[in-house]
Amino acid sequence: MRPGFRRITALCAAVVLIPSSLPAADPPAKPAAAAAAALVPYRLTDTKHVLVRVKINGKGPFNLILDTGAPAVFVTKKVADKAGLEPEDDGWAATTSFEIEGGLTVPTAKARVADLFQLEGMNGMGLAGVELHGVVGYNVLAQYRITYDFTADKLVWAKLDFTPPVVKARGKDNSQGTLDLLGPLMKTFAMFMGIKPDFTVTPRGHLGVGTKDVDGKVVVETVLAGGPAADAGFKPGDQIEAVAVAKSGKKPSTFTDIDTPKDLSRLMENVHPGQAAKVRVQRGGEAVTLTVTFGKGL
Repeated sequence: MRPGFRRITALCAAVVLIPSSLPAADPPAKPAAAAAAALVPYRLTDTKHVLVRVKINGKGPFNLILDTGAPAVFVTKKVADKAGLEPEDDGWAATTSFEIEGGLTVPTAKARVADLFQLEGMNGMGLAGVELHGVVGYNVLAQYRITYDFTADKLVWAKLDFTPPVVKARGKDNSQGTLDLLGPLMKTFAMFMGIKPDFTVTPRGHLGVGTKDVDGKVVVETVLAGGPAADAGFKPGDQIEAVAVAKSGKKPSTFTDIDTPKDLSRLMENVHPGQAAKVRVQRGGEAVTLTVTFGKGL
């Protein structure tokens, strides 16, 4: 690593928190009785930020990091243009839909449109290993009880009976003073240091089931309506035993045993949209083989 680069990296990893004046804390919220928890896929970026994928107004997916220090959802101007977000005079832009991968739709989500210097600098130097499009902040995160387990591949989001107080707006331009210069400056550093960010995206295959471990067996808990698994005939209660994924231009042949939900997650990391697979399941004491074609993840 070149001299000074470690210092720049540490700075970028530390400055994602966005201070703001917030109202006094309200009493702890209670989980909404009728709301079911959602399982939200995530990944850790190279800078160890928690990243989820979000569709805004049906456009995307966009890569947003979770940041409890950010007062609100922030998206870049480029993303706002793609999603058709137009800030009002108070600086807020209302979304018609805000969908987080995993089947979670946020009922009310407003966003601030701004090219944050933190994200601009990180993207300019490719520090996160993926292009970042914004931040999910307090006005969305406070509506959920989120369980983080970094040994699992999904976060558990449970809706709370709580409406976050309105965050004080700073103005339509979201100016951060002289700090705004840091993003372009880091891009310049990257150019002189020969750093060329590579944000090539390889689409991930999508099956469309939620599973759970029941007495050491991988059991289908939910089937996404209209998803590949639903089209293939999966049903809640099916026990997944083995999967055979077809290689390019060939039929599925060799089965891989699935003993835990994590085995299925690992297998899904290496499949792509359009690939076919055969899945052996136990259903009501009978062996059933289902043929599925993987879809494209959100």
